[in-house]
Amino acid sequence: MTGSPATLLLARHGQTVWHAENRYAGVSDVALTDEGRRQARQLGEWAARNRVDAIWTSTVGRAIETARPACEALGITPRREHELRECDFGEVEGRTLAEFAAEHPDRAAEYRADPVAHPFPGAEDPRTAAARGAAALRRISAGHPGQRVLVVAHNTLLRLVLCELLSIPLGSYRRVFPQLRNTAVSEVRIGESGGALLSLNVPCAPDPDAPGH
Repeated sequence: MTGSPATLLLARHGQTVWHAENRYAGVSDVALTDEGRRQARQLGEWAARNRVDAIWTSTVGRAIETARPACEALGITPRREHELRECDFGEVEGRTLAEFAAEHPDRAAEYRADPVAHPFPGAEDPRTAAARGAAALRRISAGHPGQRVLVVAHNTLLRLVLCELLSIPLGSYRRVFPQLRNTAVSEVRIGESGGALLSLNVPCAPDPDAPGH
């Protein structure tokens, strides 16, 4: 890797109809809610206020739609990377963890204890997902030296990738990164010796309920 590293601005897509109910959405192409589209517009406004040189998304519709306002605001044609797609959650796709636990309490307990050693039945191996996602971010970073790149992807995939890049045990991803909020931005740089996390879950719009707002 030559030159100054890229700054990757990682954002989870906007809220979907399944996420509003805390259902697992992996390979399913679930649409954004009205709230999710509002969040996408806020991300676009954030991008217009901040320097963004390139935009990448996963190939899943909810990520593409979330990035669209930012692309339109900046006049940037987005690039898509299939390796940034969300994990396949197997038998729990479209269901909640509570629903799975009601049927399989022992399997759910094992998942909660270590979701990498005990993934959902039929799910993608989280280690495979972490490796493909991290490799994709490394390629994107190498292709944009010195630039600021907005990457719109997915909650579980990005949490696994952050652990992979930061040398955090993958089995701890749910504890260390409980959630990436919809369209919040996390800033990462990837260097020769690994990744550096510069910010995490920074809202792209002010919280109206926060003090001073």
